[in-house]
Amino acid sequence: MSEQSRRPSKPAKPYRRPQKDPVRILAFEALRAVDERDAYANLVLPPLLRKAREKGDFDARDAALATELVYGTLRRQGTYDAVIAACVDRPLREVDPPVLDVLGLGAHQLLGTRIPTHAAVSSSVELARVVLGDGRAKFVNAVLRKIAQDDIQGWIEKVAPPYDEDPEDHLAVVHSHPRWVVSALWDSLGGGRAGIEELLAADNERPEVTLVARPGRATTEELLRQDAAVPGRWSPYAVRLAEGGEPGAVEAVREGRAGVQDEGSQLVALALANAPLDGPDEKWLDGCAGPGGKAALLAALAAERGAALLASEKQPHRAGLVAKALAGNPGPYQVIAADGTRPPWRPGVFDRVLVDVPCTGLGALRRRPEARWRRRPEDLDNFATLQRGLLRTALDSVRVGGVVGYATCSPHLAETRAVVSDVLKQRPETELIDARPLLPGVPELGDGPDVQLWPHVHGTDAMYLALIRRTG
Repeated sequence: MSEQSRRPSKPAKPYRRPQKDPVRILAFEALRAVDERDAYANLVLPPLLRKAREKGDFDARDAALATELVYGTLRRQGTYDAVIAACVDRPLREVDPPVLDVLGLGAHQLLGTRIPTHAAVSSSVELARVVLGDGRAKFVNAVLRKIAQDDIQGWIEKVAPPYDEDPEDHLAVVHSHPRWVVSALWDSLGGGRAGIEELLAADNERPEVTLVARPGRATTEELLRQDAAVPGRWSPYAVRLAEGGEPGAVEAVREGRAGVQDEGSQLVALALANAPLDGPDEKWLDGCAGPGGKAALLAALAAERGAALLASEKQPHRAGLVAKALAGNPGPYQVIAADGTRPPWRPGVFDRVLVDVPCTGLGALRRRPEARWRRRPEDLDNFATLQRGLLRTALDSVRVGGVVGYATCSPHLAETRAVVSDVLKQRPETELIDARPLLPGVPELGDGPDVQLWPHVHGTDAMYLALIRRTG
């Protein structure tokens, strides 16, 4: 035996069991669900938070932190990926997705929150030990220590292409949007491409929680009795909750007399309901009713006038959500599961028809930030045929003198004006109605006759609305 082999070895470091952090573990689980199952954070996170509260692991501050970590990481994913890529020695596609999720959570804590640097790094490394193991925890530690050497502005100067060389690529990194989305939104704004930075920044802001008092069932006065509740900006039925406001704590929401509904969505329903008609006003149709927000408001407005609403939704489970939203409505209504391009109802029987068509959802990136990374330009072609088919069916379904509302939660021109223009070219018996007067008090609605709302201008989702009257 050699002399060296007899030398006493260094004492082993005592084993330390990884400490479980329920907040960050929950945030990691939510991000994995978004990535692995193509889930949406706004659907995944609430049941996870509810389960944690029931187990006694969470209080309100824990829930707020978990929410910030999930949504902040998803909103700024593009920026953080660029930073992480500058700190690793391999392409990001070669880094395991769970590792990227932990790195994203760590990057957000370092660059997007006020969590102290040492706490952001140590908590992320501890999370990595629990969910990834010691080996990859060391990798996470090394990368995050590099990221911690600068702040967000310093990193942007390092990783974002110069604006003068490539404006779209620069804005894509700075504001964390895919380049094609930046380009499309810029085109949709028009007006010399003004306002693009404000719009992209607004997409990364946490949206307010907005409630709707369903007419005849609840009042805004009742909802305003909640703590930190303030009136809506534009809709007479809207009430906004300050940050931290919990809709489930509102009695009217629990009872279905009120609901959570973006103010832009409310304005679309109100504009259709108030559009001038020639003739009777007795039969209304919501041809793409899921999940039921606009249908519930339309049903309540119809009931006040003695009209009936038919709410149709292709997917049976979404039709169930519509039925739940309309339950308790005082007036006559019916909910059916039917394909809006092959409807079971007779043509020409409705006085008012709404089609809020399936789309890319680029107008609701504040609420569904992961959609920006999930959508691709080719999705526009996939939606195009369906959107045009639904609008044609809606025009067939309305009587002469009646009105159709074509709506979509996307400002992309291929999903808005292009659809309306293409369909109306083939329908000489139709005319566009100026929708702007039907949104009283709402500023900066453009040249009309259609309307495009914007997060950075109106504080709403980027809803689009065209109102069309059938003249023959």
